[in-house]
Amino acid sequence: MATLLLRDAQKGDLPALRRLARALNSVNLPADERELAAIVERSMRSFSGRIRDPLARSYVFVLEDARRRRVVGTSMLIAQHGTRESPCTFLDVAERETYSSTLDRHFRHRVLSIGFHFDGPTEIGGLVVDPAARGSAARPGKQLSLVRFLYMAMHRERFRETVLAELMPPLARGGKSLFWESFGRRFTGLDYQDADRRSRKGKEFIQQLFPSSDVHATLLPPRVQRLLGAVGRETQAARQVLERIGFRYVNRIDPFDGGPHYEARLADVTPVRLHRSARLAAEPLDRGGADRLVAVERPGAGIAFRAVRTRARLEGQRVRLPDDARSLLAAEPGDRLHLVPFA
Repeated sequence: MATLLLRDAQKGDLPALRRLARALNSVNLPADERELAAIVERSMRSFSGRIRDPLARSYVFVLEDARRRRVVGTSMLIAQHGTRESPCTFLDVAERETYSSTLDRHFRHRVLSIGFHFDGPTEIGGLVVDPAARGSAARPGKQLSLVRFLYMAMHRERFRETVLAELMPPLARGGKSLFWESFGRRFTGLDYQDADRRSRKGKEFIQQLFPSSDVHATLLPPRVQRLLGAVGRETQAARQVLERIGFRYVNRIDPFDGGPHYEARLADVTPVRLHRSARLAAEPLDRGGADRLVAVERPGAGIAFRAVRTRARLEGQRVRLPDDARSLLAAEPGDRLHLVPFA
């Protein structure tokens, strides 16, 4: 029986989002109350269309246990990450080969070079699941990951051709980044938490203080070299979901923590390719059907966005759902529904 509801975040969700943000405290989902309130306000204006430019919009989704009226997770979708005013900043990771005929020595070095997107991709991020809900059969993390692609499939024209996911790397005790301590701190004089906090208001200091020429990663401690582009243990499942639907590591890392950048063309992402829409049939589904995420929008009824994981059966231009899913969606016969596989 479906009991988890995916929906757009509201102001009333702020206490729950603050609780979840303390587990991540990232640029996309900061634990700061004022910043988080501004992010939710922007999301509400994005879902309602009050932000005219689609590429200036960002969306916060929450996963609610409908029985307990408790938010158990959240994820985020940013229509465009990287503009002329606030570019997306990264470090390209490449290989350089050197050879000395005098010494007959050949070396292959990894080098880091700073780069920017001034007309950047769509970004997914901010995915956090309540520890008490992790590992359940409902797969809350996967629901929160895939719902963003369901929404993009519904509104392709609002998003960029490329989608970016910045994954969290392994961090040391206390959330310390060994990469930042060995690299970024040397050029900025800031500790990791201070640099992360300042970056929420702008990354000009990165553009101005980081070296503009290549830096040999060989100069970093061996332990730090091994962490370049690595994914943290708690992010492994998210990476696997992304890889299964078409994302790949693009040899770029975050300039703060060394975490990897994964990208995919929106049109090639599996849920987007397999997106379907149909009208809700009057007859409920009693048995059978395929495992899917199903969404509805009914602005006239005050429903900006709702989605559930449920069994669904497509029958031509109609779709049949179980009664519990219909109830959670608050959907009525004839409503246009959107479906992607949950696989």
